[in-house]
Amino acid sequence: MPGGGRCPDCGSTELVEDSHYSQSQLVCSECGCVVTEGVLTTTFSDEGNLREVTYSRSTGENEQVSRSQQRGLRRVRDLCRVLQLPPTFEDTAVAYYQQAYRHSGIRAARLQKKEVLVGCCVLITCRQRNWPLTMGTICTLLYADLDVFSGTYMQIVKLLGLDVPSLCLVDLVKTYCSSFKLFQASPSVPAKYVEDKEKMLSRTLQLVELADETWLVTGRHPLPVITAATFLAWQSLQPSDRLTCSLARFCKLANVDLPYPASSRLQELLAVLLRMAEQLAWLQVLKLDKRSVVKHIGDLLQHRHTLVRKAFRDGTAGTDIGEKELQGRGQGQGQGTESVEGSSLDLPEGKRPASPALLLPPCMLKPPKRICPTLPVSTVTGDENISDSEIEQYLRTPQEVRDFQRAQAARQAAMSVPNPP
Repeated sequence: MPGGGRCPDCGSTELVEDSHYSQSQLVCSECGCVVTEGVLTTTFSDEGNLREVTYSRSTGENEQVSRSQQRGLRRVRDLCRVLQLPPTFEDTAVAYYQQAYRHSGIRAARLQKKEVLVGCCVLITCRQRNWPLTMGTICTLLYADLDVFSGTYMQIVKLLGLDVPSLCLVDLVKTYCSSFKLFQASPSVPAKYVEDKEKMLSRTLQLVELADETWLVTGRHPLPVITAATFLAWQSLQPSDRLTCSLARFCKLANVDLPYPASSRLQELLAVLLRMAEQLAWLQVLKLDKRSVVKHIGDLLQHRHTLVRKAFRDGTAGTDIGEKELQGRGQGQGQGTESVEGSSLDLPEGKRPASPALLLPPCMLKPPKRICPTLPVSTVTGDENISDSEIEQYLRTPQEVRDFQRAQAARQAAMSVPNPP
């Protein structure tokens, strides 16, 4: 090896590389002396000068990756391939995982949290690129708890200082509804329950927008609302065959989990639809309930904006109309004027018609009950000990002060006299 080093025995510069199994060695071709062996890297200056370098000082130590991190990186790549994400998404998710793993709190975390970290990095990547993916989908693939996942997700976003936009509600509806197994006939789904995907998706979007306008989505998890809206849309397309199907059976047929607040969201949506049905003249005479109003969801959604405005936001206008009717009725008693048209004519005389309900979030209409703290009960018996400083606060005149001093002196004198045997 010209230009290298010299043999320490004979001083020759004819050094050659000789591979002994998998270990490279430098051997002198003149005398056969082994000059160096086991060189790990060639980046340190000591190695260029044919000096031995320990493994702890070599570049291999700096590039070492723990088994836990290697396993996590493989899990990130596997999850991206299962979701069929583009290669750029996979590279970004791997970079986020490596950044998060540099923090000591993540390295020392439990194995469950490290598994959840894989899904968090993939979800952050998809959210930043507007790729429709739900947190529930990743939790299902990783068999992870939703509460643990959401907590870890917020921690990683704050730890890395990332700007993650929220998922659009329309994209979330499309992604979630696409997983329903109701669009193709199968042995588990009867033919009368199969529905066209586009029709069902269009009506579900209208119901979700209605829920958003009436404060049913704000501050809540969107999946229960979407599940309830999908169920109503599915029923309203063929109400004669599907009104007998319950929400739990619907989710079982669609092969999706039933979120536990979905029943409450369903009742809130039905209550909104009933309020809107009261504003349509051809539906007022039918006396609809929460079961029969499903048949008329198409008509209600067609005039959604006008009905919501009349049912919830024109409370003052309804009150003014009632007052005018009452005034007109009072004038008509003596003058024989014509009665004012409206539904309030059927009310008893002097009674004002009910104004529309206020459009407020459910948390304000039905606030949670707060436990009032019980105040400690202090019972005064009159036998409590009173300190001297407290007694002095009640003394007003000099005579009272002198009497108090004489009483104290007499008490001390009585206590100093020994008791007779």
